[in-house]
Amino acid sequence: MNFNRRILVLLFIGFSLVVNAQDLENRFGIKGGLNKTFFTVDQKDLGFYSTSETGYYGGVFVEIPIDHFLTIQPEVLYISVGDFNFLNVPIYAKYEVANRLHLMAGPSVNYFFDFFTNKLKIGADISSSYDITQSLDAHVKFALGFDELAPNGLFFGLGLKL
Repeated sequence: MNFNRRILVLLFIGFSLVVNAQDLENRFGIKGGLNKTFFTVDQKDLGFYSTSETGYYGGVFVEIPIDHFLTIQPEVLYISVGDFNFLNVPIYAKYEVANRLHLMAGPSVNYFFDFFTNKLKIGADISSSYDITQSLDAHVKFALGFDELAPNGLFFGLGLKL
């Protein structure tokens, strides 16, 4: 397929999504809660050392509907755990698997404000949420860090759609 045809196909797909989602609105919100973060550190000759810390998080998100069951949900979360302060920026594909129950998965980027020389860490997040009301949800999230020293975390919180 040549370059022009690829552009036409992408434009057609994008136009179809926009037309299909015209009756759906983007929704913005805030979220926050508690997290348990797990760190594994390679101590060279001494082996691996694992530790965990409890902290909190808070941030903003936007729901961008594709259709009535699929949504793209980017988030920006500030996380504070012990001596670590960082931003977690996941981009979820959010799918409604049952009435008011959603599963989400996607890549994430973590930016550490201090401690690490390499401040950007790549990860993946898996999450589920349950809509208690149209504006309030409860969610559980597991963040998996891919890089050495990148944390894994378990998050429990609430989200409020504005």
